[in-house]
Amino acid sequence: MTGLQEQLHGLWLPLVTPFRDGALDERSLRRLTRHYCNQAVDGFILGATSGEGMTLREAELERLVAVVRDEMAAGRRNVPVCLGLSGADTSRLKERLDETADWPIEGYLIASPYYVRPSQRGLLAHFETLADHAAWPLALYNIPYRTAVNITNQTMLRLAEHKNIIGLKDCGASREQSIALLRDRPKDFRVLTGEDANYLEALGDGADGGIVLSAHVETATFAAVYAEMKRGNPDAARARWQEVAELTRLLFTEPSPAPAKYWLWRCGLIDSPEVRLPMVEVSSELAATIDREIERRMQVAA
Repeated sequence: MTGLQEQLHGLWLPLVTPFRDGALDERSLRRLTRHYCNQAVDGFILGATSGEGMTLREAELERLVAVVRDEMAAGRRNVPVCLGLSGADTSRLKERLDETADWPIEGYLIASPYYVRPSQRGLLAHFETLADHAAWPLALYNIPYRTAVNITNQTMLRLAEHKNIIGLKDCGASREQSIALLRDRPKDFRVLTGEDANYLEALGDGADGGIVLSAHVETATFAAVYAEMKRGNPDAARARWQEVAELTRLLFTEPSPAPAKYWLWRCGLIDSPEVRLPMVEVSSELAATIDREIERRMQVAA
């Protein structure tokens, strides 16, 4: 079992990328890193969907990784980091793997090729080519409602045989498919849900954890849900889940990560709720709803 295989479980955070006046906001990034390294977070995904990775230039992505690692080194806790990469050109992705081979990461999270809708044979060849080439292990990302192609379980189980493909972020939107994969997967192949609203359900089905955008908020509660399930206390996990289940709807009311960024800005963790086009900041209606929810939670905590 590789190092990342041993670490790919529990609560992983797909960290948002803070911007200020069009640029990477390093001060806010350091604040976020310090904050979440002091929480029960088991790992970070950088530069993926929640991190607006497709809007980041290569120099920005490299700086993002460097700042997070630097802030970890200055603190008391180091957590594993996976770099989100995506694209529809296998050759270009191989170049990206070469360009990032010496970065201080533990692995990659790589989504299916978007838009081109390859066959299952094409997906198999694509991911095997990348896994053969990569200096770091790969976790795959199945999210057909964004990429327009589903990695079937038959294909996934073939890919799971590759020594450099060690896990999956599962956003397949089919509980039946997910349960069958969890049943049939190799022992050391990790499966984490990426569907925030299905976090408790997926853990109950046997998932190894979650990559959960909503865990930017009430992080300790999301971590407690996982911990209670691991202890064999589903009733306690369900009770804790009720404290945050509504957040998984609210933070996706408008395209993510804009709602989460607005929440983090209102709570002082980032200096701006800025997102990059084609994403836009939350509407005034949603902003008011989030403000009310923040105020309600503050009153409950008091």
